[in-house]
Amino acid sequence: MTKQYGFVVDVSRCTGCRTCAVACKDAHNLPVGLNLRRVLEEASGSWRQDRMTGAWHQDVRAWYVSIACNHCENPACVKVCPTKAHYKRAEDGLVVIDRDKCIGCGMCAQACPYGAPSYDEASSTTFKCDGCYDRRQRGELPACVAACPGANLALDDMESLQGAHAADIVSDESSGTKPNFVITVDAALAEEPDDIVVENHTA
Repeated sequence: MTKQYGFVVDVSRCTGCRTCAVACKDAHNLPVGLNLRRVLEEASGSWRQDRMTGAWHQDVRAWYVSIACNHCENPACVKVCPTKAHYKRAEDGLVVIDRDKCIGCGMCAQACPYGAPSYDEASSTTFKCDGCYDRRQRGELPACVAACPGANLALDDMESLQGAHAADIVSDESSGTKPNFVITVDAALAEEPDDIVVENHTA
């Protein structure tokens, strides 16, 4: 059976420091304005004043979600690529780009509901996360995973996550891409873990 790897992020422990995004950018020597990993912020809550005492109370919270390519089961980028440069790698299920076939048309970037492929106009090429294949070949962790100061990010076999984190696996019925992405929440640190919703982001 072919393995399928996906990223796992613990949003209850992530502080939004963006070290993962910086490490990714540095590891791939990406130009200004081009990022393969980014950190989204989801905020909720408000301030309210007690009518009797005049005291102010708040339940404001912010959740940070580190996101890159979701290495989907049914990737939109693979479907639209005119040269078949995008494909799912057999040994780990990650979606990658064959640089020799990519013509930089940008159709993959337009099709992806998560904004994962990034088109660089200066070089007329498209970039996306490949799970740091070169680093993993050397027995190293992906740059983003290795750099996370809180160890809140991992790249793991989705089959091994089905038991312990089946309820945390992101399900995106609207796009039909079936992303391989897991968001976990430490119940001891989060009072209302069920209110976290990660929508499709293209920015």
